[in-house]
Amino acid sequence: MNTDSSDDIEDVSLFDADDDVSRRSKKSKIRHPVASFFHLFFRVSAIIVYLLCELLTSSFIACMVTIILLLSCDFWAVKNVTGRLMVGLRWWNQVDDDGRSHWVFEARKVSAQGGKTSSEAESRIFWLGLITCPMIWVIFAFSALFSFKVKWLAVVVMGVVLQGANLYGYIRCKVGSRKNLTSMATNYLGKQFLRQTMATEDQAAS
Repeated sequence: MNTDSSDDIEDVSLFDADDDVSRRSKKSKIRHPVASFFHLFFRVSAIIVYLLCELLTSSFIACMVTIILLLSCDFWAVKNVTGRLMVGLRWWNQVDDDGRSHWVFEARKVSAQGGKTSSEAESRIFWLGLITCPMIWVIFAFSALFSFKVKWLAVVVMGVVLQGANLYGYIRCKVGSRKNLTSMATNYLGKQFLRQTMATEDQAAS
C-alpha cells in the first residue's frame, strides 16, 4: 500500500491480470442479485421521481426531500456495499493519529489459488449505472439552468455531486493514484499527437 505524500492519498494495488480458465463460465453470472438490484434501484428511482414529480404532486418540498433521500441512500449503498461486492473496489476517508486526513482507494487482489473474481455481468451493470446516471444529472443541471428552473438547481447539483463523487472514487480505485491519471492522460495526448503527425506526413508524401 503506497502513500502519496503530496496530497495524503493512499492507494492499494489493483486486481491481478490473469484469470483462471476454469472460472470463466462463472464470471458471466450475477453472484449478488440483491446488490445489483439496489445498485440501480436508488439512482434510477431518483431520476424517475425527478422527471415525474410535477405530475405526481404539486409539492416541491416533498419531491425535493424524496429525491435527496434516494440520492443519499444510493451514495451510501454504492460507496459501502455494491462496489465492494460487485467489483471488489472500495474507497473511504480516514484520519490518522496526527489528525491528517487520508483518502484510501482499495482494490481486491485475486489469489493464484482461485480466489474470488468479479463477475463480468455484475461489472458491466456496476460501471454502466455508475457512469450513465451522473451524466443524466449533468444534463438535468443544464436543462434546469437554461429553462430558468432555479428551484431545481439545488436538487440536480446534489445529484451531480453525490453520484459524481462515487464515480471519481471508483475511477481512482480502478486506475490508481493521481500520478497514474496524469500519466494516462499524457500518454493518450502523446499518442493522438503522434498519429496526427504521421497522418500529416503521409498526406504530404502522397
